[in-house]
Amino acid sequence: MSKTKSSLVTSNRNKMLVLSRQSNETPEQGIAEAAVSPMVNAAAVVDSFQRNIMGDDVNMTALVEALQDSAKKSNSGDLSTLEAMLVGQATALQSIFTSLAKRAVHQDMIAHYEMFLRLALKAQSQSRATISALVDLKYPRQATFVTQANIANGPQLINNGGGGVAPRTKESQSSRNELLEEIANGSAHLDTGTKETAGRSGQAMDAMGAVNRA
Repeated sequence: MSKTKSSLVTSNRNKMLVLSRQSNETPEQGIAEAAVSPMVNAAAVVDSFQRNIMGDDVNMTALVEALQDSAKKSNSGDLSTLEAMLVGQATALQSIFTSLAKRAVHQDMIAHYEMFLRLALKAQSQSRATISALVDLKYPRQATFVTQANIANGPQLINNGGGGVAPRTKESQSSRNELLEEIANGSAHLDTGTKETAGRSGQAMDAMGAVNRA
């Protein structure tokens, strides 16, 4: 499918944006796609903020194409542009920190001294964060998964839950089993009715003693 080109004309020729669209697309559809294009939006922001650096000589179409080339490199795994960007930002933030720290030293009022020093430390913190991002980009952290291994020569009880006291059901069950075995073997007695039987035996023996004395 062939592509055609259309232009968004502005008062400055350098700010004219040449768009590529499919042959079956209307100019309105091409403009709508450009309006939501990440690279076109990024180019608009870059152009607005860089005018005190490069002036009005930056061509919008060339800027969009440069951003598209950078995105293609990143998609293919070439992160050299992003690495260079982070190095440049960290260095620029370091320069901001140095400048603000020097200005803080020359302040006579404590409020101004604190303001400049606070801004300097913020720039220093951002520089450190940028360096950390660069290290993570260049040397990604590897996720480590650790599994628990429980090794013993015999039976073992592993409790991975809370540190509560384990119930003593096994010990009490063992005691009941031993008692039932003793009863079954005749080595244990139930004391039910023992006192009543002993009382009658004593009365009979007393009566026999009285007869013999007679």
